[in-house]
Amino acid sequence: MNLNKLFNALGAIIFCSLAATTGNAQTQYHRYVDPFIGSVGDGNVVVGPSRPFGMIKPGPDCNKYSNSGYKADLSFPVLGFSQVHVSGTGGGAKYGNISVMPFAGNFDSIQQKSLRQDEKTSVGYYSVLLKKWNIKTEITAAHKVAFYRFTFNENNPKGIKLDAGEFLNEGYNADSREAQFFVGSEIEVLSDREVCGYNRVRGGWNSGAAYTVYFHAIFDKPFQQFKTWKSGKLYSGKKGQIDTGEKTGALLSFGKQSGILQMKIGISFLSTAKAKQNVADEMAGWKFEEGVYQAQQSWEKLLSRIEIDKNTADSNKIMFYTGLYHTMLMPVDRTGENPLWKSAQPYYDDFYAIWDTYRSSHPLITLIDPKRQADIVNALLDIYRYDGFMPDARSGNFNGRTQGGSNADVVIADAYVKGLKGIDYELGLKAMLKNADTPPGGIEEKEGRGGLYDYNKLGYVSSGFVRAGTRTVEYAYNDFCIATVAKGLGHQQLFDRFAGQSGNWKNLWRNYNSHGANGFIMPRDATGKWIDSITCDVKNNVKVPFTPLDVQTGQCVCWWCGFLYEASSWEYSLSIPHDVAGLIKMSGGNNAFKTRLDTFFLNRYYNVGNEPSFLSPVLYHWIGRPDLSSGRVQAIIKKNFNASRKGIPGNDDSGAMSSWLAFHMMGFYPNAGQSYYLIHSPLLAETLLHLGNGKDFKITATNLSAQNKFIKSAKLNNQSFSRAWIEHSEIEAGGLLELEMTDQPSDWGRDILPPSLKF
Repeated sequence: MNLNKLFNALGAIIFCSLAATTGNAQTQYHRYVDPFIGSVGDGNVVVGPSRPFGMIKPGPDCNKYSNSGYKADLSFPVLGFSQVHVSGTGGGAKYGNISVMPFAGNFDSIQQKSLRQDEKTSVGYYSVLLKKWNIKTEITAAHKVAFYRFTFNENNPKGIKLDAGEFLNEGYNADSREAQFFVGSEIEVLSDREVCGYNRVRGGWNSGAAYTVYFHAIFDKPFQQFKTWKSGKLYSGKKGQIDTGEKTGALLSFGKQSGILQMKIGISFLSTAKAKQNVADEMAGWKFEEGVYQAQQSWEKLLSRIEIDKNTADSNKIMFYTGLYHTMLMPVDRTGENPLWKSAQPYYDDFYAIWDTYRSSHPLITLIDPKRQADIVNALLDIYRYDGFMPDARSGNFNGRTQGGSNADVVIADAYVKGLKGIDYELGLKAMLKNADTPPGGIEEKEGRGGLYDYNKLGYVSSGFVRAGTRTVEYAYNDFCIATVAKGLGHQQLFDRFAGQSGNWKNLWRNYNSHGANGFIMPRDATGKWIDSITCDVKNNVKVPFTPLDVQTGQCVCWWCGFLYEASSWEYSLSIPHDVAGLIKMSGGNNAFKTRLDTFFLNRYYNVGNEPSFLSPVLYHWIGRPDLSSGRVQAIIKKNFNASRKGIPGNDDSGAMSSWLAFHMMGFYPNAGQSYYLIHSPLLAETLLHLGNGKDFKITATNLSAQNKFIKSAKLNNQSFSRAWIEHSEIEAGGLLELEMTDQPSDWGRDILPPSLKF
């Protein structure tokens, strides 16, 4: 049988098998997920299979310095398929551990790579043809186990390379600040079907301590001979290569027989024995199609909790359900796999980073899977209990980096105001207070609040500290969140203190005019003096004016060293989510604020891919113009998002961009840490949310069309509803929100403005 006929036959078998097992399902929402969306450009998503919040994320590595290991450009060859990846991240790459590579022919070479073609991916499934040897590689995944199926058809010796030493983003000197560094590896051939070992690496984006990924691989056919290696030297028949600080691996030969070879590989952060147990627990048999089906069903259970209008265009269905999918890839559930301490609490890792995900990802998880979000919060509190601080980011069992504020505080407050159960909120308040009161002592990029002494003494972070503007603005919001929880728990003195500190952003508000807008977050030194210029060339002492449009990150100063992190003052001066009414007042009132917002968008100061601007398109709500918010949101989505491989504008940031899109397509958007959602014109005519409490909440948009894109009126449970915002408790109560659409802006939502500085 030739190769194409063989592949077509296998495809038909998979299709028929899956059709038979899923034929009774009413709808298969996972069919609308396209993991390739965001794989071109800067999206950096993983294209390989995963379970929701899954620990193992196998997939192709085509570029050792890509965050996800993947490059869509087919001129980049596959170097191997590693088992651990992050999705959607920026900065220095992490993971890429335990590489597997099928090959044929040369059994004396450790280096094996191939160009590829016929890549396919869907929920729970990835496949590719390795052109060099005509080997088809297929992958599915359980939570901690990857299942590979290799189809060979040549008469050359068939081999599998198991590389315990490789990983992404390897650095070789101290200047490689966000690189990963090799620590050690080990490999052992246990039998003619089993191999185990580990890979130990440190560093990466978060400059983390060493972490170890253990593995246990088992094959459905015996290999006939093997070679192991250490530090590039091959040893025929030597079963073990112990850890001496050098890279190790194994080449396994399965002879010349053609056909299918299957491999299951389990990983663990505890031991090779635990990795072996994970294989036994999660994938007992050798039915590949059953593995694909189980992966699909794990996703179907979650995706089906939000049903959308069946007449929605396929492109919008794909964008929406792929957005949900990307939101639930990270953080990673490593419960039972924590190598640092024993605890009865859940353990989650790869918060990469909460600075990105608190704004829309965690609120979306709260709607889809509130029990899961409660587990994530409890994991944050357990990290605080044992590590001393909650993370703003965490990867490889190590806190870091902190980009701005202590934004786990917002996640705690969001859970509290939305009534998530099973959380010790008194402990949560203690964890928040640790951030607010205890300087981290020289490890500010790892955890806690940098510049805390300044902030608590002066009411702002002075220019002597990096990211002073970002920190001040975000600490003020974090303090609002502390005040919210303190008030709810009856701690009046704490409430009084932090309610006052929530206004500290005003201490960096300077009466400065830029392009018709007045008032901006600007740098100030410890004496109270405003800073007018910054040094851009230290060697020649060249100073340049600092203006609200400057983005210092990576330009005049290092990436982490500017006054504002990854954004301009035009962006950050609109990022006051708890006190938009106060912001409007400081900006000169409603008319001035509208002009400011119009200038912001029309002059393209807005950055769709930057989290500080996530709330900006809907700020028109606070001047009674939800119609203008609707227009901005729709224009942004139309220009920047689509169902192509380049359909995400910038890093997906662990699902942050995808969750932003999903919310806006439904027509409502959270103000994280607060109990309400802003309502605007949806892109979907109908959305049905199956809530965690067993109730349903439905949103309908009557007469929605490209022309009828404005809300004329609304009803909640058949009662007139004039607010352009809705409380979480109103959604949780279940019912029906009916939006009547029209082709002209209306007065709906203009009178009752959204909350501002509401504790």
